[in-house]
Amino acid sequence: MQKIAIGFIRLKFKVLAAFSKKIAAEKAFQLFCTPSAKPIKKMPAIFEKAELINFKFDELTIQGYRWNHPQQHKVLIIHGFNSAAYKFSYYIEAFIKKGYEVLAFDAPAHGNSEGKTTNALKYSEMIKKVIELYGPINNFMAHSFGGLALCLALENNIDDQNTKLVFIAPATETTSAIDTALSMLHLKNIEVRKEFDKVIFNASGKPTEWFSMKRSLQNINAKILWFHDEADDTTPVKDVLKIKEENLPNIQFIITKGLGHRKIYYDAEVKKQVVDFL
Repeated sequence: MQKIAIGFIRLKFKVLAAFSKKIAAEKAFQLFCTPSAKPIKKMPAIFEKAELINFKFDELTIQGYRWNHPQQHKVLIIHGFNSAAYKFSYYIEAFIKKGYEVLAFDAPAHGNSEGKTTNALKYSEMIKKVIELYGPINNFMAHSFGGLALCLALENNIDDQNTKLVFIAPATETTSAIDTALSMLHLKNIEVRKEFDKVIFNASGKPTEWFSMKRSLQNINAKILWFHDEADDTTPVKDVLKIKEENLPNIQFIITKGLGHRKIYYDAEVKKQVVDFL
């Protein structure tokens, strides 16, 4: 059924692209901003102990969870695209045992938060709102798309070497993500790509290349621990290695083998190093 669905979507975009490159790009952008994950009814047991918190953002209700409040030290967990806060239940008890207040939120259009679409800029603005309402926060852990959103939220806003960030398989370069997505749709057409970049610029006032961790990290002085798997098929390690080659003194890279994009945050050794670092 999945193959049939993907085939239908590809055919749809082939027809759209033949009719109008601009419309095909606009529809592709909308598709890429629309998560498919459904609201979660049965949460992990640790979430039954959470304090439910929420706030309004862009007229949407954002669902959050808090444990061990109040504490001097706080850690914010930031999930990726098509994911939700509950996916990181594996870490919550460990952070609590360390004496931290733990915060986690479902991004717009994810988990139990409202909305139909989201993008990196919107997610980053939501993170800023979380810090404003529930901060100060000096410890962050982000996976995948959440890593890029966190960078955009923190650059030029936190100039504190006591702040610690953990990135687990972050979405390093938006240009690479778009290339992969358009390839999946069989839309590897230079004119469609140009129109796609125009959609991003019109929506944000920024070129596609601006949505880059390589760029934004130049403006962040926090201590960073970065995990990435050499076989990650979602956020390619080649983009990470370009940053690693710059030898930024505040970033420690750990390249794993055989964990891919999602198993990596369930790995016991990765978890231990994350908790020890934070």
